[in-house]
Amino acid sequence: MIDILIIVVGYLLGGISSGYYLVRFINHEDVRKYGSGATGATNVGRMLGAKGFILTSLGDGLKGCLIPLLAIFLERSDLTVFLGLIAVVIGHVWPLQLGFRGGKGVATAFGGIVVIDPQLALVLFAITMGLWAITRKFAISGLIVILGSPIITFYMSGSINEMIGILSLTMVLLIAHKENILKMLGKATPRRD
Repeated sequence: MIDILIIVVGYLLGGISSGYYLVRFINHEDVRKYGSGATGATNVGRMLGAKGFILTSLGDGLKGCLIPLLAIFLERSDLTVFLGLIAVVIGHVWPLQLGFRGGKGVATAFGGIVVIDPQLALVLFAITMGLWAITRKFAISGLIVILGSPIITFYMSGSINEMIGILSLTMVLLIAHKENILKMLGKATPRRD
């Protein structure tokens, strides 16, 4: 029963979108009507600048930390820890109270990984920043790291549970980024008339 409660609370917590409420509070507007239409830090940053980006990233990362911390504190299984994190990310991407239109879930997922495996989080962050320094495109850098995270986890962790959890999280993030991936592929693939 506690495990199910953690997952349900995780989904509901995920739906509390930092970026949406921050823009609503400051500009009295719906951030989803601008830019990419997402509630995440990148889109909020387009409207509110660096402060908005940082505050949204911190808020989304914090909610990603909370449910895994709670599950670990309550001595729940690895399965519950990861299902709780996945529920938070799903709630962030598809929030009930916002008509299932939220952010992309990267900062939220990263917040949870910081709690579950700080070393893995540090490596993923370093690789993302390294790729960003090369490409100057955060979306491409992030997607490469999302795709590579199960492989990196395999080499860094001896835990099959952690690898399955990260793989499941990766699948959710890839679904959330479907439109971005299709745009990138559309730009990379020449049109045939």
